Amino acid sequence: MKLEEELKQKKSFASPYHRMIVNIMFTGNWVQKNVSSQLRPFGISLQQHNVLRILRGQYPNPSTLGMIQERMMDRMSNSTRLVDKLLDKKLVDRGQCQDNRRKVDIVITPKGLELLSRTDFIIAQFDQQYNGLSPEEAKLVGELLDKLRE
Repeated sequence: MKLEEELKQKKSFASPYHRMIVNIMFTGNWVQKNVSSQLRPFGISLQQHNVLRILRGQYPNPSTLGMIQERMMDRMSNSTRLVDKLLDKKLVDRGQCQDNRRKVDIVITPKGLELLSRTDFIIAQFDQQYNGLSPEEAKLVGELLDKLRE
């Protein structure tokens, strides 16, 4: 569906750039809502899922809060609060760094790894969910978004 129909907008945008930015924001929110609704039955948020995936990528090596924050998709998220919630759910462990006592090590637990193995299908099904674009078109969209951020 066209953006103007989604937004029930009768007037045209001030410029193609204005339409592009609104469309990126609208579509980004639409994708996030879709993924978040699929994660809800597993009791984790999209941001918590992102932290777990970062930690799994580092596993078995520990990570620091700073490293997690640098790698998060939503860098405005409070990584300390997210890790605290994951600790409460026993999906991560936190301990003092052996090399630098001022640092805190965070590592994903076996329970966290098991949860991710059960949610991996959500990411794996992107190929089917978004197959309205060819692989070449998907690559082009990704490249154009990269170019936009340059």
